[in-house]
Amino acid sequence: MLTLKLLGERPDFVVERLAVKGFDAKELVAHINALNDNRKRLQAQLDTCLSQQKQKAAQIGALMKQGKKDEAEAVKAEVASLKEQSRQIEKQSAENNSELDSLIVLLPNIPAGIVPHGLTAEDNVVVKTGNEIPVLGEGALPHWELAAKYDIIDFDLGVKVTGAGFPVYKGKGARLQRALINFFLDANTRAGYLEVEPPIMVNEASGFGTGQLPDKEGQMYHAETDNFYMIPTAEVPVTNIYRDTIVSKNDFPIKLTAYTPCFRREAGSYGKDVRGLNRLHQFDKVEIVRIEDPERSYEALDEMVAHVEGIVRSLGLPYRIVRLCGGDMSFTSALTYDFEVYSAAQGRWLEVSSVSNFESYQANRLKVRFKDEDGKMHLAHTLNGSSLALPRIVAALLENNQDGDRIVIPEILRPYTGFDAID
Repeated sequence: MLTLKLLGERPDFVVERLAVKGFDAKELVAHINALNDNRKRLQAQLDTCLSQQKQKAAQIGALMKQGKKDEAEAVKAEVASLKEQSRQIEKQSAENNSELDSLIVLLPNIPAGIVPHGLTAEDNVVVKTGNEIPVLGEGALPHWELAAKYDIIDFDLGVKVTGAGFPVYKGKGARLQRALINFFLDANTRAGYLEVEPPIMVNEASGFGTGQLPDKEGQMYHAETDNFYMIPTAEVPVTNIYRDTIVSKNDFPIKLTAYTPCFRREAGSYGKDVRGLNRLHQFDKVEIVRIEDPERSYEALDEMVAHVEGIVRSLGLPYRIVRLCGGDMSFTSALTYDFEVYSAAQGRWLEVSSVSNFESYQANRLKVRFKDEDGKMHLAHTLNGSSLALPRIVAALLENNQDGDRIVIPEILRPYTGFDAID
């Protein structure tokens, strides 16, 4: 979340920048600042009241020693009145601060200066492309037909076991999934990311810390009895490893990677764009997360983008890197680059990764701080990226590499799959 200091000192800047995300923040920022001013006023009143109580309590003892019982009783009455005043101020303060806390989380993160204006994906900016788009022969099939032809993914069986959006991978399809996970993790660890295996359910505090709550409740699967949430991405548990943590400036960069299954309701999704592996409720993903010194977080973002690009390029998939416009960015992001691969049989681009810098927005919720050389405390910056999400990678690999009566496996994956073709 945004800091009260920023909102108080630069309200016009906040309003202007959030307009890039299509968010009208003028009234909300003014209300938050009024509540914060009231918070300070009430705290000053409470401090004065408590100080007076302490002084008068000391007077009572002195008066009793002097035998001035009546005067002592009068001071006791004053102390009782001050205590009641304190209780009333504390009540007002709690109500004020509760409203303040509930409103400040409604403000999205401020977009970086290079974020394009715009409201939809049509306004995003393509910053780079790579690898050639293949020309498929006559009779090329989309991946869901290839999955059935080679019996490697069973969507109907997934419906039987659970429901739509929960496919069953079989034989070489399952081995391809495992191969991609290991390939991605190996690439990440070679780049200096520490592999972790986090829980796939998180508590409410973790969901709040990375900004999923109170924003995406409708997209998350919720176990009400325990008040746990199935994770929509490994970003949530991995970043929360550092919740309520003070690190040293010398600890940077903190680089973590994890594989997890991910769960999303994808409410409202329908039509041809969700067919097959295009949009699932459960899917596998490998994630990279960084906790960074604010002075070099954008350098770190560039490094992450280059790293993900290297992985996609090595798979031979046609790709493009897109800088998201303000209206297409997530609630918590300051700058996001999406990676899309071309699905030749479908004739469309499929998003396979988002790489984002959240600056201090998540860190302020998580209380991830560090001490500089002078011992002064600062909020860290957090970043994350998909490296990579598997379903659409698999879809593009199957479609783009179909060759007659087989699907050719990219050479770089063969040590992981143990086979060079699906036939």
